[in-house]
Amino acid sequence: MRDHGGDIDRARARFGGEGWIDLSTGINRLPYPIAPIQGHHWTDLPTRAAQEALIAAARAAHATDAPCLALPGAQAAIQLLPRLGPSGRARVLGPTYNEHAACLRAAGWDVEEVAALDALAGADLAVVVNPNNPDGRQTPPEALRALAGQVGRLVVDESFVEGAPGLSVAAAASERLVVLRSIGKFWGLAGLRLGFVLGGPQVIDALAEMAGPWPVSGPALELGQRALGDTRWQAESLARLQDGAARLDALATRAGWELVGGTALFRTYRTANAMRAQDQLARARIWSRVFPYSPEWLRLGLPGPEAEWTQLRDALGVSG
Repeated sequence: MRDHGGDIDRARARFGGEGWIDLSTGINRLPYPIAPIQGHHWTDLPTRAAQEALIAAARAAHATDAPCLALPGAQAAIQLLPRLGPSGRARVLGPTYNEHAACLRAAGWDVEEVAALDALAGADLAVVVNPNNPDGRQTPPEALRALAGQVGRLVVDESFVEGAPGLSVAAAASERLVVLRSIGKFWGLAGLRLGFVLGGPQVIDALAEMAGPWPVSGPALELGQRALGDTRWQAESLARLQDGAARLDALATRAGWELVGGTALFRTYRTANAMRAQDQLARARIWSRVFPYSPEWLRLGLPGPEAEWTQLRDALGVSG
């Protein structure tokens, strides 16, 4: 079932009303500021120079010299990677973001979801989301580098790694170890549709051929370069998000929920009844995420402005 967070239209249709706070995703609700973008970025075809400048910024931000390709979101890479070669046996470390398995199956792969890292060994293609969505599970980089030698190709989705930068294996990206990164989550620019795939030259060249000459828009090239290079904003945002994660955990504890895990951008809690908890929040115009495989798990992104924290606190009926 390819259900997702961010389905705020469904919340409005079901509960009505205005003034919704969408906490069903792990998208930063205090996003990178969007300064004016010159008109030529909107009207001209993206230049090779602009594409190369963005790639240089991405390599610097991700601390790697590996070949890199910009795409319209990490989702684009998730859809293209299964089509690089003949299908075979794929294993996905789960439960996790459901698009990985769905896109593999759509491309003809035999897909198995496994619960342990060592169960991925022997697969033609293996997928690990690190840190994991939705439970925040962290896999040590040395374990991933070792696993890359035991599978045909290892895809490591690092869409939420900015909250735990020490986990990244971007510096080790190669033909057999492919890394995905996103601008949508930590920078809060999901609508920009910008992400990156890092790997060996053959992988990147093949993906570039599939993606075509202008896979990323001119405004995305410009804004992405700015965001990736703004290290001050990144440091300040990470500190704020880490404080916010602790604050959200404290509110959830007062509400009687137990932390399952999470990142600096989202937290997943065990509740007595996730659907009932979602309904409680929805009556206060706060949308959350529940999962078809767990009747107890509920995920919340972090509120942004202080008014959102107040709205959430009041919805939970707790102090603090």
